Order: sequence, then structure tokens, then C-alpha cells
Amino acid sequence: MDVARISVKGQITVPFEIRKKLKLKEGDKIVFMEKGGEVVLLNSNRLAFEEFQRDMSGEAGNAGLSTEQDVVDLLRQIRQQMWEKEN
Repeated sequence: MDVARISVKGQITVPFEIRKKLKLKEGDKIVFMEKGGEVVLLNSNRLAFEEFQRDMSGEAGNAGLSTEQDVVDLLRQIRQQMWEKEN
């Protein structure tokens, strides 16, 4: 268990082990979310990415992408097309 003290300005220092677990670094934003009567601290970037993943769930399969390499290849193709349009 880690403990943090609230400053006069209402600020807290997130303990090192918690920052490490949440993969937080300087400048990151955190979200305080109530879940089941408790307040949970989340990395806002990870939360946004997880929401994006949920929203896009199944879309990769619909596009015929089944592996990470498929995604990499598609991105290369899109970048190449963009480059060709600009030149």
C-alpha cells in the first residue's frame, strides 16, 4: 500500500511504484474515476487507447487484418499513397 499526502493546493505526488505500474511519466494526465463506490486512478492515455480499441473492435477483421504485420503493411501502403499524392 502506498500513501500520498495532499498539499495545501490540493496536489498529490503519485508514489513511484504506482507511476511505474500505470506507466506514467512527467506531463502525463491521470483520471480519477468512480467504480463500484471506490475511486480509481487511471492513466488517461491508456484509458483513451482502451476506449479506442473497444470502439474499433472487429473493424480490423472486417478490413481483413488478422496480424500485427497486416497492420504494419497497411500503414506502409497508406504512407506510400500519401507520399505519391504529395509529389
